[in-house]
Amino acid sequence: MVGKGKVYLIGAGPGDPELLTLKALKSLKNSDVILYDALIDYRLIDELKKLGKKMIYVGKRSWDDGKKRQEYINSLLKELTDQGLTVARLKGGDPLIFGRGCIEIEFLEKENIPYEVIPGVSSINGVPSSCGIPLTHPELSSSILVVSGRADVMRWCKAPLEGTIVVLMGRDTIDEIAKGLIDLGRDKKTPVVAIENGTLPNQRIIVGTLSDIGEKVKRANVKGPLLIVIGEVVEKFCKKVIANAVRTE
Repeated sequence: MVGKGKVYLIGAGPGDPELLTLKALKSLKNSDVILYDALIDYRLIDELKKLGKKMIYVGKRSWDDGKKRQEYINSLLKELTDQGLTVARLKGGDPLIFGRGCIEIEFLEKENIPYEVIPGVSSINGVPSSCGIPLTHPELSSSILVVSGRADVMRWCKAPLEGTIVVLMGRDTIDEIAKGLIDLGRDKKTPVVAIENGTLPNQRIIVGTLSDIGEKVKRANVKGPLLIVIGEVVEKFCKKVIANAVRTE
């Protein structure tokens, strides 16, 4: 009888293949099959193909039926581990931050499938850090609020307005986010930076304020993943990095 296999839930990092951790690489090498998501950079995929593992694309996009896609992924995890195979479930960023890794853990536990979580560098801190933008500063910000741009904007906007706000997946709601913060008392001149395709060669940095960032992002015709940082740290540190980045006015 074939023994039960194992699943590694692996974070691939924010984009740049070199931000993959040593433990993640070791786990990938020790796996038989790699199930990878849509936001994994093609350069990392090309390197992983050299390992000679079976690779299966299971990416979900906004136009997909998320529930059906997740059911398909779950069925693959069970089918492969029932064959005694070790599966690397490769997800962008960190697998447990806005990545539905928690849903897959619930399934694995329900099916008694052994698993191990391999943390990844999240875009939350990886993207701003790669641009030289700190999220905290002794004089400017001692707190960080991390939110999804797809969440109820007016609900999270009621959180304390001090400190730095990091918004993931806010490309389509950036106008609503900015307006909500202004309506709730945040200064319309609050500095904002929107980073498209963070850590990748085609990264773009768009700098503005709450009053104009929505229009600037729209004018830039942003199509890739967008991370937004709101707060005083932006004004102080962005000046040092924009000279080496593509800035869209």
